Amino acid sequence: QVQLVESGGGLVQAGGSLRLSCAASGRTRSTYAMGWFRQAPGKEREFVAAISWSGDSTYYTDSVKGRFTISRDNAKNTVALQMNALKPADTAVYYCTADEKDCSGVGCYVIDYKYWGQGTQVTVSS
Repeated sequence: QVQLVESGGGLVQAGGSLRLSCAASGRTRSTYAMGWFRQAPGKEREFVAAISWSGDSTYYTDSVKGRFTISRDNAKNTVALQMNALKPADTAVYYCTADEKDCSGVGCYVIDYKYWGQGTQVTVSS
C-alpha cells in the first residue's frame, strides 16, 4: 500500500500563491504517475494536474494552465503543486493521487488513480 499526505493548504487572497506538497510512504516504488485533483463544495471532484515518473511529462486542466506548476522529487517521494495567481474559483479541497502505472500527456488525465490522500483545504478570498 501507499500512503499520501498533503500539506500546504490555507487561506489566501485572490492573486496570491500557495504551494501544496504531498509525501508518499509505504510502497513508494508503486508511485509512478502522480497528480492532484480538487473538489469544491457542491461539485464533483475534478482533475487539476499530473506528472509522469520522470517528470518529463505533465498535464493540466485548462483552467489552471499558466498558473499552476506540478513537480516531483523521487528521491524524497514527494510531489508539489505551485499555485500562482489564485482565484476564488480555485477554492476547494485538493487531493494528492498516485498510481502504479506511468503516464504521458493526456494519458495522465485518464488514469484511474489508485492511491489518494485525505486532502488539504485551499480557500481563496476575493
